[in-house]
Amino acid sequence: MIIFFYFVCIYVIILSHRGGYMKIWTKVHIKDKNKDVETIAKSLTNYLYGYGPILDLSRKYKIFPQDRAEIDKYTADRIAGLLMLYLSKDYNRINDIVNKYNIDAAELNNIVPEIEGYIEK
Repeated sequence: MIIFFYFVCIYVIILSHRGGYMKIWTKVHIKDKNKDVETIAKSLTNYLYGYGPILDLSRKYKIFPQDRAEIDKYTADRIAGLLMLYLSKDYNRINDIVNKYNIDAAELNNIVPEIEGYIEK
């Protein structure tokens, strides 16, 4: 039994090594504050959640303001992280995130990008 366990461990270690290092999914909190990233992340969070279905759901299910603030903070943190990766040109990490969270759900298959803002005529 111990020998079998040993071989399983060796097999897992061999499979998990890519190019001499082991990839481990981790969450990192960035300590260096970037005010531009912070402002953009907060603005995008308000843009995404300020109005529309999220506001309607908050009212419908009587989501408390502190719970909504927690959801907004989580979203702003994630947006800030993506912006920091983009600014540092860490496209491999962005690609890893896209691959990990790419969900195949029928309601998400027909995404139509929507944008708003000042349009010059």
